[in-house]
Amino acid sequence: MTDHELPPLPYDYDALEPAISEQVVTWHHDTHHQGYVNGLNSAEETLAENRESGDFGGSPAAMKSVTHNGCGHYLHTLFWENMSPEGGDEPEGALAERIEADFGSYDAWKGEFEAAAGAAGGWALLVYDPVAKQLRNLTVDKHDLHALWGAHPILACDVWEHSYYHDYGPDRGSFIEGFFDVVNWEKVSEEYQKCLDHFE
Repeated sequence: MTDHELPPLPYDYDALEPAISEQVVTWHHDTHHQGYVNGLNSAEETLAENRESGDFGGSPAAMKSVTHNGCGHYLHTLFWENMSPEGGDEPEGALAERIEADFGSYDAWKGEFEAAAGAAGGWALLVYDPVAKQLRNLTVDKHDLHALWGAHPILACDVWEHSYYHDYGPDRGSFIEGFFDVVNWEKVSEEYQKCLDHFE
């Protein structure tokens, strides 16, 4: 059984200001993300104990907890890596070309992604779909509802209220604008290249 750990931030807690405050990053990383790590470890421990005892009555709930907390942990890890104090601008190179090919233009992709982020009850994701061999935007509720089997997220924007309410109040749109000011397109491009290397 893997013992999951909270990964450290790739920058200082105040590095994303003014887009995201030090207070929000601290709460979000140290409390919320840690909670998903703890929940995942607890659920996996329960499953291991049930296998050993042969009593599987609590296993379905634990499996659901693995899905919820595991997706929360994995997406938060990508979310932190997707941002940088040197971020912003637009993607370049192969990723930019793929976005234009799959969405028509960067502006068309961004408009659709912003709409997903405005409507989601959890996450807006840019994913690589290895079945269709294309990029897609997804609006994902909680951490795992309306996900696409096999798709690999390369850009994740967390739009749960704990991501923005302290800084922006109910103005989610301004938070989404701020997110684009810190997107680390170099990291997103690296994730896209991993998908190409594996699937194409």
